[in-house]
Amino acid sequence: MATNGGGSHAGRVAFVTGAGSGIGRATALAFATEGADVVVAGDSVEPNQETARMIERLGRRALAVRCDVSCADDVREALNLTIETFGRLDSAFNNAGVEQKATITADVEVEEWDRVISINLRGVFLCMKYEIPLMLKQGAGAIVNCSSVAGLVGFAGVPAYTASKHGVIGLTKTAALDYATLNIRVNAVCPGVVDTAMVERFLEGRPEARQQMIGFEPIGRMGKPEEIAAAVVWLCSEQASFVTGHALAADGGFVAR
Repeated sequence: MATNGGGSHAGRVAFVTGAGSGIGRATALAFATEGADVVVAGDSVEPNQETARMIERLGRRALAVRCDVSCADDVREALNLTIETFGRLDSAFNNAGVEQKATITADVEVEEWDRVISINLRGVFLCMKYEIPLMLKQGAGAIVNCSSVAGLVGFAGVPAYTASKHGVIGLTKTAALDYATLNIRVNAVCPGVVDTAMVERFLEGRPEARQQMIGFEPIGRMGKPEEIAAAVVWLCSEQASFVTGHALAADGGFVAR
């Protein structure tokens, strides 16, 4: 079903990483529902293309690009293609990330530490490095980086993941201050336990852990990708024009305890 061209992001272009599944796909579709054309970026070709087809069925234009966010050349090329195809970049959701195999701090392999940091933190930095100049040229833009409740509190057994997500919040706040007077807003979203493939991989082989994860949530259930998407789309909209440098917990009350 085609959109009627209206919506809070009508006429805009959004760039979403990790858009082949989960929160990224839900957010790409939410941007499209609100009238945006969307660049679907991720490291797997077919899931990107499927998300792009879903966007086109909503009546919006989509561009699927393969992009390893830890690789500067990939990120730069993906954003160059964005401008070549759509001529502008209004919103970005830097969402691509990986989980960490549960391991206490001193037992984490150096290679595992580097892998998690390179995607979850370096990847967010690289995306902003190449998004912000494009937004500066057009005089405005909004960026949301994906952190986590693990960026707000400590989590035993996942030191690399927790460090990466804390780092995303620090980077977000600094970038927000750097560009506050230049009409570019930078915020972070901090999901709680959301029912995604990433969570399923983390829980694999541990059926008892699912109920434990649900038990972390005062609301009594896991979140839905679409609930996080709604927060991201709002943060990138004019309705959030006075919001920058904020880490928004969308977590079912997790950090309220």
